[in-house]
Amino acid sequence: NDVDYLTAEQEDAVTIAQANAPLTEHSKFVNERVKSRFKGEFPIVTPDNVEYMDVAPAQIVSAAAALIPFLEHDDANRALMGSNMQRQAVPLLRPEAPIVGTGMEKKVAADSRAIIVAEDDGVVEYVDSDKIVVKYDINPNSIEAITSFNDLRRVTYRLIKFHGTNQETCINQRPVVHEGQRVNKGSVIADGASTDQGELALGRNVLVAFMPWRGYNFEDAIIISNKVVSEDVYTSIHIEEFELQVRETKRGEEELTREIPNVSEEAVKNLDENGIIREGAEVKEGDILIGKITPKGETDPTPEEKLLRAIFGDKAGDVKDASLKAPPGLKGTVIKTRLFSRKRKDNEAKKVEKKQLETLEVEHMQRLAAHYQKLVEKLTKLSEGDATTGIRDLDGSIVLRSGTTIKDTTFSSLEDVTKLDYTLDWFESKRLNSHINVLYKNYFDVQSDLEEEFKREKVKITTGDELPPGIVQLAKVYVAKKRKLAVGDKMAGRHGNKGVVAKIVPVEDMPFLPNGTPVDIILNPLGVPSRMNLGQLYETALGWAGKVLGVKFATPIFDGAKLEDVEDWMNKASLSEGSKTELYDGRSGEKFHQRVTCGYIYMLKLSHLVDDKIHARSIGPYSLITQQPLGGKAQFGGQRFGEMEVWALEGYGSSHILQEILTVKSDDVAGRAKVYEAIVKGENLQEPNVPESFNVLIKELQGLGLDIKIN
Repeated sequence: NDVDYLTAEQEDAVTIAQANAPLTEHSKFVNERVKSRFKGEFPIVTPDNVEYMDVAPAQIVSAAAALIPFLEHDDANRALMGSNMQRQAVPLLRPEAPIVGTGMEKKVAADSRAIIVAEDDGVVEYVDSDKIVVKYDINPNSIEAITSFNDLRRVTYRLIKFHGTNQETCINQRPVVHEGQRVNKGSVIADGASTDQGELALGRNVLVAFMPWRGYNFEDAIIISNKVVSEDVYTSIHIEEFELQVRETKRGEEELTREIPNVSEEAVKNLDENGIIREGAEVKEGDILIGKITPKGETDPTPEEKLLRAIFGDKAGDVKDASLKAPPGLKGTVIKTRLFSRKRKDNEAKKVEKKQLETLEVEHMQRLAAHYQKLVEKLTKLSEGDATTGIRDLDGSIVLRSGTTIKDTTFSSLEDVTKLDYTLDWFESKRLNSHINVLYKNYFDVQSDLEEEFKREKVKITTGDELPPGIVQLAKVYVAKKRKLAVGDKMAGRHGNKGVVAKIVPVEDMPFLPNGTPVDIILNPLGVPSRMNLGQLYETALGWAGKVLGVKFATPIFDGAKLEDVEDWMNKASLSEGSKTELYDGRSGEKFHQRVTCGYIYMLKLSHLVDDKIHARSIGPYSLITQQPLGGKAQFGGQRFGEMEVWALEGYGSSHILQEILTVKSDDVAGRAKVYEAIVKGENLQEPNVPESFNVLIKELQGLGLDIKIN
């Protein structure tokens, strides 16, 4: 088994046979003609022309593509979409490993470090949702245990709980063991996001029927049973982070507070004294998340402000509300809040700082002393009863003479054993000398960790949190949102078969199998032939057999199940040929005319959720130059009506709508105000004026030195 590693250029210059080409026991090719690849072509050559052979069939594709079962039956374009869309899968609340996989799922999950595995054989001592304690079968008198300063026998694993990601999804680890359970080295003890028993689990296995249904799955749309929604099959948790900065302004410092002018007590009932919302509070759009006031400029107060100052004193007049409010569409629970502050420099703060530093110093010295004591005990345990060949300190002066026998008090009576030169041989036994060497190295490693930790804590106390210049405080609020599957959410399989949920149908209206089981999801059969991703049909058939028999399949790409294998398993499960079955209409109870392809398919929910995309605007911000509405949800912008959309309205002759869209709904500044006025007063709309973009064009041309006059 001689393995060579070739660069792309080297690989291009040689003829390579496929990994699954049949061989005799003497490693000779069985067939007279061998499929191979050479310079991007795939010639069939004689065995004597073959220079190399692949190690595994999956080596020519990426990890993502190697997760697609029956990849060899999919068109390349769809396989590309499939491998890309697996990266966009949202971690579900209850993930489930696929019935039909490729055998790579465990490897990918383990190598992604999403899961926690046992480091050795042992017993689980304690489990809760936050931590797992495992007692490993390591002899406390073994050399590994004696030379280590960490407790190798009892290891505590802290689990990541509901931690937000950059995609606003959620990482959460769950224990999969129970107290008293024996674990072996490498076995899974905690699942992470999108893993199930240590296997990658990006979606769920659902019962599918390939059929049109009342036109609702036209153009790749997907129909979902209400059961899928109510049982939280595709429910996920999303964590959104909100932050607010407190700055030094020319008029004074901004301030975080719950004392906000002109705001009811009801609106600030969930804020603490720093103006930050309490953890556990339910929030909806418009709620105050972080209360902040900003000093106002010295302008002439309006009569209302004068009145307020007269009633409430000076405070209400000189600050304005600059709080952070929940954006449109938000509904969730506050799960965490953080407040970062720069250091204050007054006397009170200095006193507190001094006290904190003293406490930290004492704790650090205690830790170092305990660590030193451990070293003395371990040295004694290793060498008690042995005669030394002489021990010197780092200066070279003799500390213990040659022939001295080590007693239980020998090392504890020395002033400082860390000053001994452990690189020299202390004893006749080479093994003992190397153990002492390892012991000292481990000691200094842990000591430097303790020193680093102490420095970090000290810097935290003396300088406070690191914030950009000009920012005094930074408040963060994390809101968790539970997202059930909704109409408009994007879903996909692993074969590039993507679509949007178009209708959620009551479970009693869904088509059902002869045994009364309603299907979970209906896909349009027209999505298969022209796309040429037949892998989904193989997966559906084999998935059904696996579900009935209670087995899971690993079908590696280019080397997996053939049509005959799938048919064999279908027969074992007593399922009809080709995975086609009679189906009954849930609405009328009548049988459909044709038999329908049914089975279990693995579907993912992708991170293109309708709740994040839905957006509406009436009046909002305008661009300064063109005076047209801004674009995009983040800017609370309008819908873009482009050149081609204009042609569509022109083609219909919809002149009034077109005129409105190009003027008063966009950049006719005077006309916008007039329309508002007319609507309020209930009058007819006036004729539109010249759009601002026309004026911009004129100015641009004048900038080129062209004088334009309009008659």
